[in-house]
Amino acid sequence: MWTVIYIARNLAAGQRVRQVLEREGLLVRMRPVGEPRNAEAVELLVPEAEAEEAHEVLAETLGR
Repeated sequence: MWTVIYIARNLAAGQRVRQVLEREGLLVRMRPVGEPRNAEAVELLVPEAEAEEAHEVLAETLGR
């Protein structure tokens, strides 16, 4: 099962966060929030088993 671990305000921000997570070896999916053709925000999802690690990576990276 996939778990939402971050919501980015736009696609570019989502892609930056995705790159950070993927560099750490995590599997990441992105999906639009709301109607796909009208959505700006995107959710980043990881497998449930990797959610805690993903949160730690984000806290270290984005908390700077």
